Amino acid sequence: MRDTLWGSWHSTEEKRAHMRISIKHQTVRQGLLFKSTYYEVWLTVLFTHEEIQIIRQRRLLQTKLLDRRPATAKVDDRDSKFELSVGDIVNGKTDRFLCATPSASKIYEERLLDTLQQLKLWISDNADEADDFVVEL
Repeated sequence: MRDTLWGSWHSTEEKRAHMRISIKHQTVRQGLLFKSTYYEVWLTVLFTHEEIQIIRQRRLLQTKLLDRRPATAKVDDRDSKFELSVGDIVNGKTDRFLCATPSASKIYEERLLDTLQQLKLWISDNADEADDFVVEL
């Protein structure tokens, strides 16, 4: 199992300013007769109190973060069934996603980190309304 922890803190002041992201990789064997090996990625995000308030006030829980399709998905499964949304990871919920290969799990991890960086910026942008300004050209 491999762990990635993104966002560390050194003081209480900094702790309030950052979301904490934990990504774990696990090898999983599934099947009764014909066992298959999959590579599961566990994502846990701990938002700050302020971030949770912004998410709730701006009604961002249903916002889609990623389109994805697990290794075990059937051909006729709807893509919307596997979307990752803000509501799936808020309040310390752990999201689990199956990949077919170790490489696919690492690529998925990179996509998660990129998406969560964008989410952090987006939450910051939603914290306050834009200021008025005048531009002369």
